[in-house]
Amino acid sequence: MELRQLEYFVAVAEEAGFTKAAARLHVAQPGVSAQIRQLERELGEPLFDRSARAVRLTAVGEAVLPYARAALAAVSGMRLVTDELTGLLRGRVVMGGVSTPSVLDLPGMLASFHDRFPAVEIALVENDPDSLLDGITTGRLDLGLLGLGAPLPPGVAVQVVVDQKLVAVVHPDHELAGAGSVTVAELAGRRLVSLPVGTGLRAALEDACARAGFAPQVAYEASEPYVLGQLAARGLGLAVLPESAVAGAASQLRVLEVAEPALRGRMGVVWRADGPMSPAARAFIEHARRHLPDLGKPGAAAASAG
Repeated sequence: MELRQLEYFVAVAEEAGFTKAAARLHVAQPGVSAQIRQLERELGEPLFDRSARAVRLTAVGEAVLPYARAALAAVSGMRLVTDELTGLLRGRVVMGGVSTPSVLDLPGMLASFHDRFPAVEIALVENDPDSLLDGITTGRLDLGLLGLGAPLPPGVAVQVVVDQKLVAVVHPDHELAGAGSVTVAELAGRRLVSLPVGTGLRAALEDACARAGFAPQVAYEASEPYVLGQLAARGLGLAVLPESAVAGAASQLRVLEVAEPALRGRMGVVWRADGPMSPAARAFIEHARRHLPDLGKPGAAAASAG
């Protein structure tokens, strides 16, 4: 029995599929299948039910999974202790994120970390907010960058890195184009353009509308803030977006202040507050927190969201 087999087994169990597990492990799918079959031959029992479209653990697989995770954690712990004692910083860190606003110099942060720790491999993955938080809590991701709206899971720490005003933008021919401002109540019944459900901006919009007694009528969604402005510039609705995202289509839009109440969009870096952490991950988190300051409240400390 090899550690690689256990790693592949845990990955297939967590991803509920061989193809997704292979992508996560950056190996070919046939290699994953072959290693799992070898592990099953050694144990004498099937670990996965492959009869349905989705791969599911068998009863034996369910029983074996905690031991496989414990074995991998023990090996990881041995490496952590060794690296701590030798002072060697190497390994791999994984950062998950959603769309990044222009006010954050994420490439600069990554480049400066690489310059300081060239032996550490950095991987970036794009996630929806739920998957990102799941990756943080399970340890598959070392650091995440996401919009803040709904409460964070227990054991997750956060540092706000963006706190900026949200504005409304419309086509110059829109009936509100000359108003200069719009109240949240005036958004009722209007075709809106917004980021998807689960983002911090969408959560702020839905919360404000709920307090005003209605649900927003979102006609179009886009995961990139600048696309929201482009949709509004085409006359497809009133877009609510961060103030920093207006510049891309400013000449084609009319910008309105949002009042009663004013809205703000917040983003934060998040990481697991407890559990084992490699020296590389610890250094990466500390570097990101220094390089990506709280732009809304300078000097604010990170807080646990548990």
